[in-house]
Amino acid sequence: MAEDVVRILRALASQRRLQILEWLKAPRAHFSPQTDGDLVRDGVCALALAEKMGISHPTLGEHMKMLCQADLVISTRVKNWRFYRRNEPGIERAKSLIQERL
Repeated sequence: MAEDVVRILRALASQRRLQILEWLKAPRAHFSPQTDGDLVRDGVCALALAEKMGISHPTLGEHMKMLCQADLVISTRVKNWRFYRRNEPGIERAKSLIQERL
């Protein structure tokens, strides 16, 4: 359990990752409709996230890896693309774990 809290806090210790979580809370408000994949059901395409952040795809991949490992984001593959959406049950669990430890 302590390892989970550390993983969560590391994932949240970045302004960029916090920004990603905020954008993914309301993807239709922050991203244009996609050709493949629904913004809410499937998530936001990694390329759209990287472009909006002004970072490279590999750099985005590192941020998303940390968010996925902390169970805050879910990754889905649609055709040749990777999509990301918030994992609301995982976020609620993270809140509970942090609250228990504090």
